[in-house]
Amino acid sequence: MTKKATSALISVFHKDGLEPIVRKFKELGITIYSTGGTEKFIKDLGIDVIAVEDVTSYPSILGGRVKTLHPKVFGGILNRQDNESDIAQLEEFEIPQLDIVIVDLYPFKKTVTSSASEQDIIEKIDIGGISLIRAAAKNFKDVLCVSSMNDYAEVLELISKGNGNTTLEDRRRFAAKSFNVSSHYDTAIFNYFNKNHEEAVLKISETNGKVLRYGENPHQKGFFFGDFDTMFTKLHGKELSYNNLLDVDAAVNLMNEFKNDPPTFAILKHNNACGLSTRDTLHQAYVDALAGDPVSAFGGVLISNKEIDKATAEEIHKLFCEVVIAPSYANDALEALKGKKNRIILTLNEVELPETTVRSCLNGVLVQDRDLKTDTLSDLTYVTNKKPSDEELDDLIFASKLCKHTKSNTIVLAKNKQLCASGTGQTSRVDALNQAIHKAKSFNFDLNGAVMASDAFFPFPDCVEISHKNGISSVIQPGGSIKDQLGIDYCNENEVSMVMTGIRHFKH
Repeated sequence: MTKKATSALISVFHKDGLEPIVRKFKELGITIYSTGGTEKFIKDLGIDVIAVEDVTSYPSILGGRVKTLHPKVFGGILNRQDNESDIAQLEEFEIPQLDIVIVDLYPFKKTVTSSASEQDIIEKIDIGGISLIRAAAKNFKDVLCVSSMNDYAEVLELISKGNGNTTLEDRRRFAAKSFNVSSHYDTAIFNYFNKNHEEAVLKISETNGKVLRYGENPHQKGFFFGDFDTMFTKLHGKELSYNNLLDVDAAVNLMNEFKNDPPTFAILKHNNACGLSTRDTLHQAYVDALAGDPVSAFGGVLISNKEIDKATAEEIHKLFCEVVIAPSYANDALEALKGKKNRIILTLNEVELPETTVRSCLNGVLVQDRDLKTDTLSDLTYVTNKKPSDEELDDLIFASKLCKHTKSNTIVLAKNKQLCASGTGQTSRVDALNQAIHKAKSFNFDLNGAVMASDAFFPFPDCVEISHKNGISSVIQPGGSIKDQLGIDYCNENEVSMVMTGIRHFKH
């Protein structure tokens, strides 16, 4: 059903892009109603506008908190044009019909993230705007509701092509957009008031969505919801896949542990690090990270905590890799990396990651605090007669950081701030250790003097014994087993040092 607009209510916070619409309304003879700052904006353009206060015979009150909340406004929006009783009441109470409503909302989320005072935040909870949007969207049969400045260009084209006419399909589509805006806004307000989770309620609203080529496998559909472009600047390469995004997430979380460390490079595959090294130069850090597992590195995701220089880029270019991530790139380094047309090159921007993680489970979801605990020297309890050397302590903390970001059950073996090998995602901690030892030796690592990290306690002393017999000299683990003392006794009898953190780092 096509409907010609003869009137419009405009009340917006953001004026950018509004002028062409207002001028088009004037050209088409559409009567404009407005209030406050928007009314002044339209008047300053030299365009006639009727103040809402002149319609309601009521001024804006309570410091602007109440402006449009009046039957003469909402009656003009909610009346049903095919209902004789509604039309009669419009005439009886001198209520103007409103065919178009253009409203946006106070920037609540932006105010929250700006660290404003609570009073400023509360004042940015929109009342009149959200009510106008809901009313106009509800009555889409007769009213076109425009609820975002992002839609101004589309609305201008729509009105221009139709000479003020819109179809029912158009109005219904804009109603859906409007309810998306209103629900997203309400979710942000609720989450602000429930930031300490006093209410065991989960509300998630992401308005930035992207359709992926497919999910984990080609027969699965895949989507990403989030503001990827705020977190990354994509400099080159193909579109990221579902699996790329999972690896990128794992890479960023891991490298956050080494953000302020000397040059560090990591290589990940299937969400686990297969190479990690900290060195005096980034080039050497990459070379030694690759040495950790040059086989698994093929097709992996690479990440650095420092700007990538030309020498490092040329070394990376020899490897087929899906994604490279760094805080920045030297110009000549970027040119070298662009040598592979599909290689995805990302600059990581400074963003604040969510403090909670969410995943589907059964017929619902699981939510938990993100594991933000990083083991430090001050967390360590020295439980054996022999104490780790300074070099071993550095390696123990290095291994513990990596262990936290590796799938459980896991064992990490490290030496001289280099990953020798890890056992990942095993059902037995002994299996994880044996996997790590086998892998390290297959790439010719000398484990004498290496350290071992475990994401959880050792229920028996078997892992300590196996690791010692393969050259491991120091161990870091959470502790907490009723048989901790058996492992400690073995270490004391065999001159192995062990420290406990008291913190478990399961990752599933």
